[in-house]
Amino acid sequence: MIRFLTAFYITIVFISTAGAESYRFGLKDAISAAVEKNNRVRAAGFMSEAALQAVSIVTSRYYPSISLEESFSVSNSPTQTFMMKLDESRFTQNDFLINNLNRPGIQHDFSTALTVRQPLYDPSISPAKEIAARESEIQETRLDGAKHETAFRVFKLYLDIQKAQARLRAAEQAVYEAREHVRLAGVRNQAGTGLRSDELRARTHLSANEQQLVSARNNLTISRMELANAIGLKDVDKIDITDTRIAAIPLTKSLEELVALSLENNIELKQSLAEYEKSKAAVRLARSGYLPSAGAFASYRMNSKDTPFWNDNDSWNAGVALTWQLFDGSRRSHERDKAVAEKSAAAELHEHAKREAGMRVRESYLRSEEMGKRLEVAGNTLQDAEETVRLLTRRFENSLATMAELLDAQTALNRTRADLVDSEAHLALARGYVYYSAGIFLKEMTK
Repeated sequence: MIRFLTAFYITIVFISTAGAESYRFGLKDAISAAVEKNNRVRAAGFMSEAALQAVSIVTSRYYPSISLEESFSVSNSPTQTFMMKLDESRFTQNDFLINNLNRPGIQHDFSTALTVRQPLYDPSISPAKEIAARESEIQETRLDGAKHETAFRVFKLYLDIQKAQARLRAAEQAVYEAREHVRLAGVRNQAGTGLRSDELRARTHLSANEQQLVSARNNLTISRMELANAIGLKDVDKIDITDTRIAAIPLTKSLEELVALSLENNIELKQSLAEYEKSKAAVRLARSGYLPSAGAFASYRMNSKDTPFWNDNDSWNAGVALTWQLFDGSRRSHERDKAVAEKSAAAELHEHAKREAGMRVRESYLRSEEMGKRLEVAGNTLQDAEETVRLLTRRFENSLATMAELLDAQTALNRTRADLVDSEAHLALARGYVYYSAGIFLKEMTK
């Protein structure tokens, strides 16, 4: 009994400890986990696997097909019963009597057939296989795109957490400073050198900052939940990050290098190229409808009167068949014209994707430079705002400034701190988007 209770206690402690465990991710670990566990990525992986199987399905048309068929027939039709008896090798002289030919009675037959069919020439198989191969390539590109997009989304959510943590620290600092203003106003009021209205104004300012602190905590919780959901974790409230400070991503490649890389790695561009190649194969498939097809066949048959899979008599046949459709109401002509038009559309879309890829890289590169300048300005503004609050605090202590002026300066300082956090996050996001536009984000972030 004691051993049972001890084991039960250890089990309960283990379960409670495991339930309390939280996930802590660095940025690279979070991206790697999401690429592996995210539902959209996994779904894209299954679609890619399905498209690969489709290639094997079309390829199987080159190989022979073998089928086994067992059938049972009952009839009193003169022609049917005549053939049944011949197949079963039971035909006699009496079966030629006129009355027996006209009214043969009910007959039944078990037929076993083993049939082999082998395509010899089918012009539709090759383009159909290429279409399936291009579709597999498209699905593989979509899988890469899902990984790329998920990695970038995790990066954005990771930045959101870092930004939420920074804003939480700023909100906590704002509350601390607001309390200090309340204390200072209270001291001056008690000493008779201040106004009661200054103390009330300071308390109102403190309440507003405390409300912002509550919002900052909720924003951090929500950001963590979104990151957990993007990664594919079930315990969305048990996740945290190890990199608490926003770090700017360095751009180690020139604009020309990034544009060149985008032409090789851009997901949309690769997909549009595969779509164009697929449309070319579709034109070949449409044109193959004008050509004949040929195939060989062979069959071995057993017939029995009373027993299935039995041999009262057997026979075989073999041959070659040529099929050539000569007229179909212009259906093939319209299918060919449709495929040619779709090929032209795919070519135009591919050219557009090439120009779009380069333009997007250039735009994102310019935006990243802009965010760098904004961060520099935000840093200088923060220094000015902090110095303004410091000076006004001393002036207030010496009755040379009003509480309204001090609180206005403090509000501007709080806003500047938030702007600095946003600028840091925007710079990191802009530089990450440069790599994302070039199609190398996942490669760069998991180095």
